[in-house]
Amino acid sequence: MVTSKHSTNPDPDPASPFDSPLGRAVRDSAQQIWLAGLGAFAKAQEEGVKAFDNLVKEGAELQRKTQSAAEDRFGGLADGLADKVSAMAEQVGAKAGAQWDKLESIFEQRTARALERLGVPTSGDLARLAQRVDTLTAAVEALTVQSQAAARSRAKAAKKPKASLKPAVKAGAKRAAKSA
Repeated sequence: MVTSKHSTNPDPDPASPFDSPLGRAVRDSAQQIWLAGLGAFAKAQEEGVKAFDNLVKEGAELQRKTQSAAEDRFGGLADGLADKVSAMAEQVGAKAGAQWDKLESIFEQRTARALERLGVPTSGDLARLAQRVDTLTAAVEALTVQSQAAARSRAKAAKKPKASLKPAVKAGAKRAAKSA
C-alpha cells in the first residue's frame, strides 16, 4: 500500500509548535515584549502626569513673572495685558491637555492592537465568557435536578410491590380443569 506524505487525516497527537526550542524561544520573546509594553505604558502614564504637572507649575510661574514685569514696566496698562496673558496661558494649557489626551489615546489604541495580535483576551471577551459559564452552570444544575427527580421516581416504582401471579394461576387452573 502506498501512502502519501500529505495525509488528510491529522496526526492524532501532534506536537505543539511551542514544544520545540525555537517555539519556546519565540514564546519567551513574546512574553518579554508583552511585559516591556506594559512597563512602557505604566511609565508613560506616570511620567506623563508628572511632566504635565511640571508644565502647569512652570506656566503658572511664568505667568506670575510676566504679570510682575508688565506691572513694573507699564503700570496701569499691565492690568489689561495681564488679563490677555492669563487668557492666552489658559488656552495654551487647554491645548496642551488636549494634545496629552490625544497622545494617551494613540498609545492605548496601539497597545490594544498589539494585545489583540498576541491573542490576549479583552475585558469584553472575558465578560462574555463569564456569562456563558454562568448560563452553562445554570443548565447543568437544571439537568442535575431533573436527573435526580427521575432517579427518585424510578426508585419509588421499584419499591412498589408487584401484583401477585397467584390469582391468575388459579384462574388458569380452573379453566384447564373445566375444559378437561
